[in-house]
Amino acid sequence: MAYREIYDGWKADPEGFWLAAARGIDWIQAPTRALNPDQAPLYEWFTDAQVNTCWNAVDRHVEAGRGGQLAIIHDSPITHSTKGITYAELQQRVALLAGALRAKGIQKGDRVIIYMPMIPQALEAMLACARLGAIHSVVFGGFAAQELAVRIDDCTPKAIIAASCGLEPGRVVHYKPLLDKAIELADHKPDFCVIFQREEEVAKLIEGRDVAWHTFQYGVEPAECVPVSGDHPAYILYTSGTTGQPKGVVRATAGHLVALNWTMKAIYNIDAGDVFWAASDVGWVVGHSYICYGPLIAGATTIVFEGKPVGTPDAGTFWRVIQNHKVKSFFTAPTALRAIKREDPEGALIDDYNLRSLQALYLAGERADPDTIRWAQRNLRVPVIDHWWQTETGWAIAANPLGIEELPVKIGSPSVAMPGYDVQVLDEGGHPVPAGTLGAIAVKLPLPPGTLPTLWNAEDRFRKAYLTQFPGYYETGDAGYVDEDGYLYIMARTDDVINVAGHRLSTGAMEEVLSNHPDVAECAVIGVADELKGQVPLGFLCLNKGSNRPHDVVIRECVNLIRDQIGPVAAFKLACVVDRLPKTRSGKILRATMGKIADGLDYKMPATIDDPAILGEIADSLRAIGYPLQKSA
Repeated sequence: MAYREIYDGWKADPEGFWLAAARGIDWIQAPTRALNPDQAPLYEWFTDAQVNTCWNAVDRHVEAGRGGQLAIIHDSPITHSTKGITYAELQQRVALLAGALRAKGIQKGDRVIIYMPMIPQALEAMLACARLGAIHSVVFGGFAAQELAVRIDDCTPKAIIAASCGLEPGRVVHYKPLLDKAIELADHKPDFCVIFQREEEVAKLIEGRDVAWHTFQYGVEPAECVPVSGDHPAYILYTSGTTGQPKGVVRATAGHLVALNWTMKAIYNIDAGDVFWAASDVGWVVGHSYICYGPLIAGATTIVFEGKPVGTPDAGTFWRVIQNHKVKSFFTAPTALRAIKREDPEGALIDDYNLRSLQALYLAGERADPDTIRWAQRNLRVPVIDHWWQTETGWAIAANPLGIEELPVKIGSPSVAMPGYDVQVLDEGGHPVPAGTLGAIAVKLPLPPGTLPTLWNAEDRFRKAYLTQFPGYYETGDAGYVDEDGYLYIMARTDDVINVAGHRLSTGAMEEVLSNHPDVAECAVIGVADELKGQVPLGFLCLNKGSNRPHDVVIRECVNLIRDQIGPVAAFKLACVVDRLPKTRSGKILRATMGKIADGLDYKMPATIDDPAILGEIADSLRAIGYPLQKSA
C-alpha cells in the first residue's frame, strides 16, 4: 500500500488507523478506543488501556526468543572502547536497577531526574523508571547547575540518577560538583542520588544522600513491569534553548509506544534485528525517541555513541561506526554533517570505509540546506531524507516514509505530512493560504498519538503557547509553505521571518542561496533593525577548511547571489565571515541571540549554548564590519 493511500485512509478513519497501529504493541489491557476527546482541545489517546513501556522495549523480545540479539552497542572513540549488551542482559540489568529503586521507595508516578552522558547506563536508567511506572526527566549531562536546579524544582524528583563525569575530546566534564551545586540551589531536595562511577573520575559521595550504582543494586530483588494507564506520563522533557522557566513537555505512555513503533518501519524501514543509529544525545528528544525507545520497541539494535562528528579522531568517525556495526538507517543533524563537510569538502574519508549496509541517511533538528544534502547524496550514494519534527511532537510531522514508499526527494523539503498530521499554512488571521505562499505552519487538532498532551504542571501555559494563536490548531512556531504536490517547506522559525520595507522574507531562503556558494560551509541569516526599512538581513558565513580567498570577495559574491536569486527586494548587503556559529548543544543556531547582539539589546546567556565564548566572537565580527552596535554585548 502506497503513502497516499495510507494517508487518505488515516484521514477517512483516524480511529481505525490508530487502533490498527496499536496492534503492534503488547497490552496488559488493550484499548477499546483510540482518541479520547472528552477534554478537548486537550486530547488524549488510548486512555482506557493498561500497558508497560519497558515490557515492550525489552522483555517481549526476550520472551520471543531473541534474548541473544544485541540491544545496545556502546561505541566510544573517546575511551577507545566498544561494548555490546544483548536483550537478555539488558532485561537483567534493568530489572535489577528497577528493583533497587523500588527498595528505596520509588513507585508509580514518582519523578526521577537522569543526568548522564552517552553511556548504556543512561538508557538502563530510563527503562528502569519505565518498568516501575516512575516518570523520568533526562537533563543533558553537564548542564549548568542553575539550569538543573530549575528543573529539580519544576518536576520535584524523589531521586536523581547521575554519572560521576562526562567525556569530551581532551577533557573530563565533572558532573558531580554540578549536581551537588544544583541540589544546593534548588528548593526541592531529592531523597537520594544514585551515582555511576566512571573509571575516568570517581566522584566524592555525600553520606546519607548518595549511593554508588553497583553497591545500591547489591542483593536486591529484580522488579517486574508495573502496569500503567495509557495516559500515564512516561517522561518529562524540558525544551532546549529555553530562558526563564523551562517548558516541561509531557509524553503519555500508550501514544508514545504506538507512534514510535509505527514510525520505525514506516519512516525508517527498520525491522527487528536491524541496526539503527541516531547520532544525538539522550538529553534531547531524538535520544528519547530514536536512541532509546523507538529502536528497542521495534526489537532493533541501537547505537549509543560517545563522540563528535569531527575530532574523535577525525571527520571519518561516523563512517567508521556505520561500517563496523553494519548500520542500516542513520539519523543525524544537518549541523553535524556540515561540520564533516567543512573538514572533508570532497568526502575523501568516506571512501576509506565500507558503507554497503547503509540504506538511508535521515536529517532533522535544523533546516537541511540543499548544498549539504547534495554533498551527502553525491558521496554516500543513498537516499538523503530530510524530515521535520519537534520536541513537542516526539516524532516526524513530515517525512519521506521509506518503509511505505520512497517518494521523490525535493531538495529543501522534508517531504510530506505523516498520517496523524493535518498540516496547514495559515496567514496572520488564521486563514489557509494558497500553495506556494509563505505563512505560519499549524497542525489541525487533534495531534496524533505520541505528541504532547500538555506541559508539566502548566496547562495554561500549554494553551497559551500552542493553542491560542490559531484556535483549533497546534501552532508549530515554524514558517514555510506547501507546494502544489503537497510537499512542505520549512523556511524559518516564525520569528525568523523578517519584514523588509513591508515585504515578508524568509531568512531560511537566503541561507539556502548562500550555502550554495562553493566557499561557504555553513551560514546563518538574521534580521537586524534598520531605520529606513524596519529590518534588513545580515549574514554570517563560515568558510570551508582550506578556503583562502579574500573574505571581501566571498562576501561580495554572496551579496550578488542573493540579488540574483531572491532579488533586490531582499536588501541583502551586510555579511561577515566568522570561524563558527553559536549553537545549542543539539545543534540549533542561536539566531535570536545573534540578532539581539547586533541590535545592541540585552540578552540572557542561553542555557543550552555549546560554548558561551562564541557570542563574544560574534560581537567582535560585527564591530569589524562597522555595524553600529548601540552597546557592547
